[in-house]
Amino acid sequence: MLKNLLLALLCVLPLLAAAPVAPSFKIAKLHYGGGGDWYANKTSLPNLIRFCNQTLKTNIAPDEATVELDSPELLTYPFLHMTGHGNVAFTEAEAKNLRRYLMGGGFLHIDDNYGLDKFIRPEMKKVFPELEFVELPFSHPVYHQKFDFPKGLPKVHEHDGKRPQGFGLLYKGRLVCFYSFECDLGNGWEDLGTYPEDTPAVHESALKMGANLVTYALTQE
Repeated sequence: MLKNLLLALLCVLPLLAAAPVAPSFKIAKLHYGGGGDWYANKTSLPNLIRFCNQTLKTNIAPDEATVELDSPELLTYPFLHMTGHGNVAFTEAEAKNLRRYLMGGGFLHIDDNYGLDKFIRPEMKKVFPELEFVELPFSHPVYHQKFDFPKGLPKVHEHDGKRPQGFGLLYKGRLVCFYSFECDLGNGWEDLGTYPEDTPAVHESALKMGANLVTYALTQE
């Protein structure tokens, strides 16, 4: 279903070089309930999209969409991004729809913007009661797409002196959700200068890891 659509999207190439080509798809940011700042990192997704279109030769719409979990449009987005610092709350219907989305071939990237962890874990249990977040080994393909990350996630911002970790939810062997923790990956995608301590090298490393996530989401079986 959704997986076949993703593969078809990757195969779309311009038929006429001089003619404008409509974007193949959009990336969506999740607007969730509970009061948390789901809208954080306003420049991060546009920058990631631009980077993917330039380096991966994708044809993603330049502006991200915003979608709620109970929206029927959720199933039209191959890549769903979620971030924030605070509270998250999924209703039963929202959890069920997110489960359907992920089981049908969708991909969710959760980026802890510091403080999200204690809220998102119980909410994702509503979605997949039978699954646990597992830390992905550095050998996992998500770290070895176009860009190679032999030591896993890059460290963007320091919070509690902990190493960055990439967790996953694996449904029938397929990675349906990637959770970046103690990393601040989305902050690294933001405009240079947003965080004065972030160097161009950190910015580029974060974008490369984001591009790996997009590539993996669109091509995994």
